[in-house]
Formats: sequence, C-alpha cells, structure tokens
Amino acid sequence: MSNVEQSMRTLEGINREIDELSEHRTDLYQRLAEGHDPELRAEVKALDERLDALWDEHRQLRATLRWGERDRIIARARAEERLERHAA
Repeated sequence: MSNVEQSMRTLEGINREIDELSEHRTDLYQRLAEGHDPELRAEVKALDERLDALWDEHRQLRATLRWGERDRIIARARAEERLERHAA
C-alpha cells in the first residue's frame, strides 16, 4: 500500500471526525439557545479548538499529498539554489 493510499484514508478519517464534531457542536449550540450553561459553553470551546486543529491537520495533509513532504521540498529548493549559484 502506498503512502498516498494511507494518507487518503487518514484524510477521510479527518473529514469524518470533523463532520461528527461539527454535528455535536450544532447540538450543543441548540442546547445553549435554551439557556446559559457554563459547562456546555466550555464544551463548545473545546470542540472549536479540536476542530481548528483538525482543519490544520487536513490542510497540511492535503498540501503534502499535492506537493510532497516538506523536508523533500526544502531539500529540492536548496539544491536548485546551489545549482543557480554555480551557474552564475
């Protein structure tokens, strides 16, 4: 199994978790609309933070799938830079 196949499954897992947490957050907001509850508000805040982290992970994984591993991109850019300096 290739890294891309493994990553795609991970991407699907991230999407699934985002969907589940978003639905749960919607339920919490509906319950909060019924009245102020500090515990529910704290749970919403924790969900928001987790969703932010998942979206960051999602974006990073998509970039990796599209352009490759960060370290390899940097190594390639440095090699090109050295070639340009030697050609000048």
